[in-house]
Amino acid sequence: MLIDAHCHLDFPDFDVDRDAMFERAKAVGVGHFIVPGTTRARWPSVLALGERADTSVCLGLHPYFLDDHRLSDDGHDDLVALRATLDAHPEVVAVGECGIDARFEETLDSQWAVFKAQLRIAKARHLPVVIHCVRANDQVAKCLKEIGLPAGGLIHAFAGSLQQAERFLALGFVVGLGGAVTHERAQRLRRCVAALPGDGFVLETDSPDMPPAGLQGGRNEPWRLVQIADEVASLRGESRDTVAKASTANAARVFRLSIPS
Repeated sequence: MLIDAHCHLDFPDFDVDRDAMFERAKAVGVGHFIVPGTTRARWPSVLALGERADTSVCLGLHPYFLDDHRLSDDGHDDLVALRATLDAHPEVVAVGECGIDARFEETLDSQWAVFKAQLRIAKARHLPVVIHCVRANDQVAKCLKEIGLPAGGLIHAFAGSLQQAERFLALGFVVGLGGAVTHERAQRLRRCVAALPGDGFVLETDSPDMPPAGLQGGRNEPWRLVQIADEVASLRGESRDTVAKASTANAARVFRLSIPS
C-alpha cells in the first residue's frame, strides 16, 4: 500500500468529486492520505477528513497564506488557537504545514516568527513538523538544529541537493518526493533521489498542486502517486514495490501511524 504523505484534500478543488477521488486512488493502491492544514479557517475541514479511517491530519499555518493568519498579542490569535486545537484533538499527527517561503522577501521576518512559534508548539507536544521550505534549505536546517525537535518531521516538496537532504536526515526528518522528480530539468534533485538512503524519503503528491511532468495546469490527485513511485524507482534502480514499501514504512514511522503491512 502507498501513503500519499502530503495532499490538500480539504481544498475546494475536490468539492465536486471528493469521494470519487478517494476511490480512484484506492483503485491503484494508494490507501492512506496525510492532509496538512494551511490556515485556521480550513482546520475544521481538515479535521472532518481526519474522521476517515484512511486519512491522518496535521494542523498549521502556512507561510504562503500569511495575510490570512490572525497574529496579535490579545490572546485570541491563530497561534493560541493552534495550541488549543491540538490539545482538543489528540488524533492530529503533526504540526504543519508551516515553514519559510523565501520568494516573498517582504514577509520573511513575519514568516520566521510564525514558523519558530509553531516549532516550539510542536516541540512542547513531541509532535513531528511538516515543513514548507522554498529557497531556504540551509537557513531552515540551521533553525531546526538550534531548536532541537524531538520528533523530527517531513521536509515537504524537497528540491535541494544531496548535502542539504543529508542535513535534514541527520535532524530526524525525511524529505518529500513529489511531481518535481518527474521533470527532466530537475537534474540536481534527480541525482539526490538516486543517492538517498531507503529510510530518508516519503512519496507525496501535494494535490491539487504540483502534478507530474506533462500535466502542468491540471488538477493533481493522489492516484498519480504511482507515477511518482515509478519515477523514483527508475532513478534508484529499484522496483516500484521496494520504493512503495520504503515510503510507507517511513511515513508510518514519522507520523506514528498504525498501517497494515
